[in-house]
This record gives sequence, structure tokens and C-alpha cells, in this order.
Amino acid sequence: MSRLEFYSRPLVAFDAHSKEHREIYYRFVKEASWGHSPYRFIVPEDHGDLITLIQRQMIDYYLTKEFKSVAEKPQPKIRPKRPKNG
Repeated sequence: MSRLEFYSRPLVAFDAHSKEHREIYYRFVKEASWGHSPYRFIVPEDHGDLITLIQRQMIDYYLTKEFKSVAEKPQPKIRPKRPKNG
């Protein structure tokens, strides 16, 4: 094991539910640098790259947050049939 590994930032999976992780990403977007980040975010093998992974998680987080009430009340997709009079 290299001595550099003792001083490196810990590996962490990005979590869009974590306010700290969202703030770190915001600073990355603003400054175009991960230099301020106390972590190194990991990318699972089934994802392309870190930025795309974070953007997808952030989109999912904010869409779920905004449309949570809509998802809880499912709307019928078709109008119920009226009974035939006759």
C-alpha cells in the first residue's frame, strides 16, 4: 500500500439525498474543480461517468421532490365507462 493512500480523500458513493453531497456538486459546477471536495466520489461499473451519474441522481431527486404528491395519488389513465341506460 502506498503512503499516498493514507493521505488521500475517502471514497464515497454520491447520494443526492445528502445536502452535503449536493453542495459539493454545486461548488464543482460553479468552480469547475473537485479541489474543495473532502471526498472522491466513486462510479459503479454500470454507469458511464461521474458527472452523468450525479446529474441523473439530482434530476431524480428534485423531480421526486416536486411531484411527490402526484405520484402518491395515481390518476386513472382512461375515463370510466358510463352505465348504459336502457
